[in-house]
Amino acid sequence: MEPHSLILTSVILFALAAGGGMLMAGMRLRGTPRPPAWLAMGHGLLAAAGLTLLIYAACTVGVPNIVLIAIGLLVAAAVGGVIMNLMYHVKEMPLPLPLMTAHAALAVVALALLLVYLYT
Repeated sequence: MEPHSLILTSVILFALAAGGGMLMAGMRLRGTPRPPAWLAMGHGLLAAAGLTLLIYAACTVGVPNIVLIAIGLLVAAAVGGVIMNLMYHVKEMPLPLPLMTAHAALAVVALALLLVYLYT
Protein backbone atom coordinates (compact mmCIF):
# COMPACT_ATOMS: atom_id res chain seq x y z
CA MET A 1 0.00 0.00 0.00
CA GLU A 2 1.03 3.56 -0.47
CA PRO A 3 1.36 5.94 2.51
CA HIS A 4 -1.36 8.27 1.23
CA SER A 5 -4.13 5.65 1.37
CA LEU A 6 -3.03 4.40 4.79
CA ILE A 7 -2.98 7.93 6.17
CA LEU A 8 -6.35 8.74 4.60
CA THR A 9 -7.87 5.66 6.22
CA SER A 10 -6.41 6.64 9.58
CA VAL A 11 -7.78 10.18 9.20
CA ILE A 12 -11.26 8.73 8.63
CA LEU A 13 -10.89 6.65 11.80
CA PHE A 14 -9.70 9.72 13.73
CA ALA A 15 -12.59 11.79 12.40
CA LEU A 16 -15.05 9.18 13.69
CA ALA A 17 -13.23 9.12 17.03
CA ALA A 18 -13.32 12.94 17.11
CA GLY A 19 -17.09 12.87 16.70
CA GLY A 20 -17.38 10.69 19.78
CA GLY A 21 -14.86 12.86 21.58
CA MET A 22 -16.86 16.00 20.87
CA LEU A 23 -20.00 14.29 22.11
CA MET A 24 -18.26 13.23 25.31
CA ALA A 25 -16.73 16.68 25.83
CA GLY A 26 -20.15 18.25 25.41
CA MET A 27 -21.58 15.87 28.00
CA ARG A 28 -18.80 16.71 30.45
CA LEU A 29 -19.13 20.44 29.91
CA ARG A 30 -22.89 20.18 30.55
CA GLY A 31 -22.21 18.63 33.94
CA THR A 32 -22.19 14.89 33.35
CA PRO A 33 -19.19 13.61 35.36
CA ARG A 34 -18.23 11.00 32.77
CA PRO A 35 -19.60 9.58 29.52
CA PRO A 36 -21.16 6.15 29.12
CA ALA A 37 -18.53 3.41 29.06
CA TRP A 38 -19.59 2.18 25.60
CA LEU A 39 -19.01 5.64 24.12
CA ALA A 40 -15.61 6.05 25.76
CA MET A 41 -14.52 2.57 24.64
CA GLY A 42 -15.73 3.14 21.08
CA HIS A 43 -13.87 6.45 20.95
CA GLY A 44 -10.69 4.79 22.21
CA LEU A 45 -11.02 1.83 19.86
CA LEU A 46 -11.41 4.02 16.78
CA ALA A 47 -8.50 6.25 17.80
CA ALA A 48 -6.29 3.26 18.61
CA ALA A 49 -7.08 1.72 15.22
CA GLY A 50 -6.12 4.96 13.49
CA LEU A 51 -2.90 5.27 15.47
CA THR A 52 -1.99 1.64 14.84
CA LEU A 53 -2.48 2.15 11.12
CA LEU A 54 -0.28 5.26 11.16
CA ILE A 55 2.48 3.47 13.04
CA TYR A 56 2.23 0.57 10.60
CA ALA A 57 2.60 3.00 7.70
CA ALA A 58 5.61 4.64 9.35
CA CYS A 59 7.30 1.29 9.94
CA THR A 60 6.60 -0.29 6.56
CA VAL A 61 6.20 2.20 3.74
CA GLY A 62 7.65 5.30 5.38
CA VAL A 63 5.95 8.61 6.02
CA PRO A 64 7.11 12.23 5.94
CA ASN A 65 8.21 14.09 9.06
CA ILE A 66 4.88 15.92 9.44
CA VAL A 67 3.17 12.54 9.88
CA LEU A 68 5.81 11.42 12.38
CA ILE A 69 5.13 14.57 14.42
CA ALA A 70 1.40 13.79 14.26
CA ILE A 71 2.11 10.27 15.50
CA GLY A 72 4.02 11.67 18.47
CA LEU A 73 1.17 14.03 19.33
CA LEU A 74 -1.36 11.22 18.99
CA VAL A 75 0.67 8.98 21.30
CA ALA A 76 0.67 11.79 23.87
CA ALA A 77 -3.09 12.21 23.41
CA ALA A 78 -3.54 8.45 23.82
CA VAL A 79 -1.63 8.52 27.10
CA GLY A 80 -4.01 11.23 28.30
CA GLY A 81 -6.98 9.15 27.23
CA VAL A 82 -5.68 6.08 29.05
CA ILE A 83 -5.10 8.16 32.19
CA MET A 84 -8.64 9.54 32.03
CA ASN A 85 -10.02 6.04 31.59
CA LEU A 86 -7.99 4.19 34.21
CA MET A 87 -7.63 6.88 36.86
CA TYR A 88 -11.04 8.55 36.61
CA HIS A 89 -13.65 6.79 34.47
CA VAL A 90 -13.13 3.30 35.89
CA LYS A 91 -13.19 4.70 39.43
CA GLU A 92 -16.39 6.60 38.60
CA MET A 93 -14.75 9.97 39.28
CA PRO A 94 -15.49 13.10 37.24
CA LEU A 95 -13.10 13.55 34.32
CA PRO A 96 -10.75 16.50 34.93
CA LEU A 97 -11.41 19.32 32.50
CA PRO A 98 -7.73 20.35 32.05
CA LEU A 99 -6.70 16.81 31.12
CA MET A 100 -9.69 16.45 28.82
CA THR A 101 -8.82 19.75 27.13
CA ALA A 102 -5.14 18.80 26.70
CA HIS A 103 -6.13 15.40 25.29
CA ALA A 104 -8.45 17.03 22.76
CA ALA A 105 -5.97 19.77 21.81
CA LEU A 106 -3.19 17.28 21.08
CA ALA A 107 -5.51 15.15 18.96
CA VAL A 108 -6.88 18.13 17.02
CA VAL A 109 -3.40 19.46 16.21
CA ALA A 110 -2.29 15.98 15.11
CA LEU A 111 -5.35 15.57 12.91
CA ALA A 112 -4.71 18.99 11.39
CA LEU A 113 -1.13 17.96 10.57
CA LEU A 114 -2.39 14.81 8.86
CA LEU A 115 -4.87 16.85 6.83
CA VAL A 116 -2.09 19.27 5.83
CA TYR A 117 -0.08 16.30 4.58
CA LEU A 118 -3.02 14.86 2.67
CA TYR A 119 -4.19 18.06 1.01
CA THR A 120 -0.97 19.96 0.22
